[in-house]
Amino acid sequence: MKVGLFIPCYVNAIYPEAGVATYRLLEYLGIEVDYPLKQTCCGQPMANAGFEHKAECLTKQFNKLFSGYDYVVAPSASCVVFVKEHLEEMNGKIYEICEFLHDILRVEELPGKFPHRVSVHNSCHGVRKLQLSSASELMISPYSKLKKLLYMVEGISVLEPEKVDECCGFGGMFSIEEPSVSVCMGLDKVKNHLATGAEYITGADSSCLMHMQGIARRGTMPIHFIHISQILAAGL
Repeated sequence: MKVGLFIPCYVNAIYPEAGVATYRLLEYLGIEVDYPLKQTCCGQPMANAGFEHKAECLTKQFNKLFSGYDYVVAPSASCVVFVKEHLEEMNGKIYEICEFLHDILRVEELPGKFPHRVSVHNSCHGVRKLQLSSASELMISPYSKLKKLLYMVEGISVLEPEKVDECCGFGGMFSIEEPSVSVCMGLDKVKNHLATGAEYITGADSSCLMHMQGIARRGTMPIHFIHISQILAAGL
């Protein structure tokens, strides 16, 4: 099995540690991992802004770079969803890292150690597009692939906030077009996470974590943020 590692542009620029952790996890699990150096943005920002035609050259470049791999894995639910929905060739081949660990590799144990209280953030794309956890509006038996993986980490206390799958307000272009509403939603979400008594907030989307982290920092709130891949790789 050969995996192409896709690191979204904002992860590469702002949270490279999430990309490194994803690579280390896959390598530890015996996967042959390659990182195509010519990769670029997948085109999601342009498409979300209503300029899908401007993203076409990027999706073509993406397909050219990653078509030769058995799987493509990325530490970003929203970018994975965009590629799945806009590149038919990648549907069934590209996976978010937790989705890949749970659904494809069927991992049963991880060597990580993280002795902290962690509140899980369920991003909209992860819940409703990738089924990383159950959506509350479906009224089905609750499940969470993120929590199942986190429970494998030694010393961790896994928590969840009230209104577990409510949006944090980021939404890409939404946070730019409606900043006041976006910040209000984010503040409510961070307060719900804080109410769990958690030391950290984690999730599968660095974009959501970035949005809440900015709000928490401006409000000097006592909470840290960390991508789930970093927790799963802790102790390697």
